[in-house]
Amino acid sequence: MALNPLAEVFGFPITNFDKDANRTRQRRLCPYNNRVPSCTKDKANDPLGVCSIFSDDDVVITCPVRFRQNWTIADNAADFFFTQNTTWTSLTEISLEDATGKTAGHIDLVLVSYDARGKVIDFGSVEIQAVYISGNIRHPFEYYMEKPSKRSNFDWHTKPNYPKPDFLSSSRKRLLPQLLYKGGILHAWNKKQAVVLQKSFFETLPEIPVVDSKAAEIGWFLYDLKKDQRKDVYNLEISKTVYTQFHPTMQKISTAPAGRIEDFIETLQQKLDNKLEGNPPETHTLGDIVLT
Repeated sequence: MALNPLAEVFGFPITNFDKDANRTRQRRLCPYNNRVPSCTKDKANDPLGVCSIFSDDDVVITCPVRFRQNWTIADNAADFFFTQNTTWTSLTEISLEDATGKTAGHIDLVLVSYDARGKVIDFGSVEIQAVYISGNIRHPFEYYMEKPSKRSNFDWHTKPNYPKPDFLSSSRKRLLPQLLYKGGILHAWNKKQAVVLQKSFFETLPEIPVVDSKAAEIGWFLYDLKKDQRKDVYNLEISKTVYTQFHPTMQKISTAPAGRIEDFIETLQQKLDNKLEGNPPETHTLGDIVLT
């Protein structure tokens, strides 16, 4: 188990001090195809260059740009969207509007197929979702960045607000709204969607009905980081692909499983008992209400 939460900073493990690692760390660069050479996470002028964190024995990706390593995600999504030998390219950060002209957000990555004259034939969307962090990651990051060569194995596990992955918030506050709103528009257009997640994140979602790839409307591309011990780097590798349809998926992940109503009534009873014992309230019945 790691003593501190930092797995990768500015693209490299915090124990890596080769030429490339030192360069990206000193210049605060992003080696994973950010829209500009520099890291821009959190603040452009003071970036929070944490790509991934340790969680027990796992390494969890916390920056969506980290998934762009070698553009493997584009190659895998293209195999889902298009037939073999299709000419295609990728476009990033594409604005999507609804029927009223209001923005529905930006699509992380759109793959476009085109003919010999450059005319668009087809497209598919790629939604990339990293994991939110609970706790404070900036404090250990700044501590490490003050003296990287002397703090590559610093101990942070007893500090308050120790950073951890927040899978629940990542799905409820980010992934689900993105799929419902932007995904709803794309589904109405009968366009395939690829969702890029880490495998550990996907495993926290409700079990989704699976279909054959030919019948799929959504492809879930699940990745993990594999350590190259010799080079002291992590490489993004596809772990699993899951195929689903849109409506059964949305219904499953947007509906919370109902617990026992008896447990909820017991909670209400306890709250009521406490209120009546502490400060008996004025009681009212429907007959007390006077309509004017």
